[in-house]
Amino acid sequence: MNTATMTENTTTLTISPRLAKSVRRNIKERVIELILMLAALSAVFTTFAIVAILFYESFGFFKTVSLVEFFTGTEWTPLFEDAHYGILPLVAGTLTTSLVALAVAVPIGTIAAIYLSEFASHKTREITKPILELLVGVPTIAFGYFALLFVTPLLQKVYPDLPGFNMLSAGLVMGVMIIPYIASVAEDAMRAVPMSMREGSYAMGATRFQTAIRVITPAATSGIVAAYILAISRAVGETMVVAVAAGQQPNFTFNPTEGAATITAYIVQVAMGDLPHASIGYQSIFAAGLVLFAMTLGFNLIGHVVRKKFREQY
Repeated sequence: MNTATMTENTTTLTISPRLAKSVRRNIKERVIELILMLAALSAVFTTFAIVAILFYESFGFFKTVSLVEFFTGTEWTPLFEDAHYGILPLVAGTLTTSLVALAVAVPIGTIAAIYLSEFASHKTREITKPILELLVGVPTIAFGYFALLFVTPLLQKVYPDLPGFNMLSAGLVMGVMIIPYIASVAEDAMRAVPMSMREGSYAMGATRFQTAIRVITPAATSGIVAAYILAISRAVGETMVVAVAAGQQPNFTFNPTEGAATITAYIVQVAMGDLPHASIGYQSIFAAGLVLFAMTLGFNLIGHVVRKKFREQY
């Protein structure tokens, strides 16, 4: 009786090879899921850490400088003896160079995306798109010197009074630099439009151009807007091109033919100096960085709302 009972218990506790393999596989999947979750959380943690540092350092700055002066002042000279802390000159320079860049990149990038998606042959697309995306790999300092030493003298032949440092040449080169961002993302969005929509348009008698403009582009608006927001964020955050070609003199002007400083250029200028850690000049770069973060966040939120609106319509 005891022998029979022991044999029965042994049989009951034995795990089949298939079940053991399934258990090991589930454990591996759990470990992989945990690793992926930690990777995702690391990105979130990094973002929150950056924001926390900006707020912490900016808090010390705003103990000395009032918010009213900071957001309404038109002079930015935090490193001078007669210091002024109005951020508007840096904001004006950032917005002006970004608008010039977008005026170049948006139409050219959109046209390039339409051509690559709807008109270019497969061979042409496979050759053209990688070449276009090579612009992303060019160091931005090279673009800066290209703007200063080539584009600016070229513009001075048309506008003789154009100064050596100006926002126009910096913005134009920035526009060329961010064309691949718009062209690549927008082209991917257009190619994701179902072929049935194209075939339906052709069946109704529309030409290839009419289909591309009136059917494909509206249907891919969500992705195209995402490309524009990516380009705006890239333009607003650009550093070396504006630092080299636009100058580093903070002027409150929206005239692109004049020189000015941007938020990123000022941050680079001060961060490379020898200011004490707790000084007001050092803390000013965190206040400027906080404004830049708020601008970028605002553009992304607007883009999210616009994408959601067009996604609901189409």
